[in-house]
Amino acid sequence: MIWPIVGAAAGLYLFYRGFVLLQRKRLILNTPQSKIRSAAMGLVEVSGLTTGPYSLLAPVTARPCYLYRTMVWQWERQGKNNTWVKKVDESLHVPFYLDDNTGRVLVNPQGADLDIHCDFKEEFNNSIFTRLGIPENISNFLLMHSIDTEKKIKIEEYCIKPKNSLFVLGTLAHNPGLEVTGTAVQTIHGSGLRTSSTFGALSLSFGTSLFGGASASSAAISAAVSQVPARPVLDKAKQDQIAAAMMKAGITNPAAWAAVGVTPLATVASAVSAPAGTAAAPAPALEQFDLHPATVLMKGMHDHSFLISWKSQRELVGSLSWKSALMIWGGPALTVLSVYLFALQFGWL
Repeated sequence: MIWPIVGAAAGLYLFYRGFVLLQRKRLILNTPQSKIRSAAMGLVEVSGLTTGPYSLLAPVTARPCYLYRTMVWQWERQGKNNTWVKKVDESLHVPFYLDDNTGRVLVNPQGADLDIHCDFKEEFNNSIFTRLGIPENISNFLLMHSIDTEKKIKIEEYCIKPKNSLFVLGTLAHNPGLEVTGTAVQTIHGSGLRTSSTFGALSLSFGTSLFGGASASSAAISAAVSQVPARPVLDKAKQDQIAAAMMKAGITNPAAWAAVGVTPLATVASAVSAPAGTAAAPAPALEQFDLHPATVLMKGMHDHSFLISWKSQRELVGSLSWKSALMIWGGPALTVLSVYLFALQFGWL
């Protein structure tokens, strides 16, 4: 009896989401595309290639990047059913630039809805029945977060890497004091990372707002970063164990070490190189960049629309068009069908 009720509620939600996506599509179409050199202050759309003087290593793929988000789920029993339970959601970034050959603009990704490429997606099962070997760098990452590798695990990693082509809709504003440094910053995300739920044969991206309208404001983002709860202090033996694992994984960024409660040794960290086969091309020379730019592309104080996507504007609009149409028409159909089945169960028809 519960499934018709769930179906009816899902249909109403899909109907609502369809109009949200339709509004999102119209916003993209109504915002003029700009070249970086001639972009006006306020809400703008720009496209270009990512670049920057600093980068960090993604913990799972060990690829140089400007932003990564690594998530780990574990298959656990919840009540009477088994389900995926998120255990880790780690994300760091350094400021980066977007270059479209007419100029460069500094991008502050805090609070952005991210629709970026998934560089790694894999399940591991180290049960006694199935022994799928977990690569050493992934084992080290799981060790840092105290994840039991004897259970079924799912890992995803999303990255913004050098020379990635990005489409950004956001607010071009006066720089509020952001400086370009090599220190990694914890990333606060909007609602739009591609965490998809499957409904029938359709993969739909669910969020709670239009470009993060229900997520933290720009002022709240800074407060949230400063209020991240501290990790418990680890004993010396545990710190040594985790430090050895991070060194083997090639993780050298001080912020990553601090995030797991381990004090990095500068002399050791500087001597650690990336794993074989993952060496990056030399970063652009520092003097090529304005480290204190007058303007920054970011989430606005008043207009919260902020999207960073690896798709072009045309691809985004096309995707939003068919998804919104399917939800607007399919949602009511699902609700009507569910109500019909509900009435049949009670003999009302």
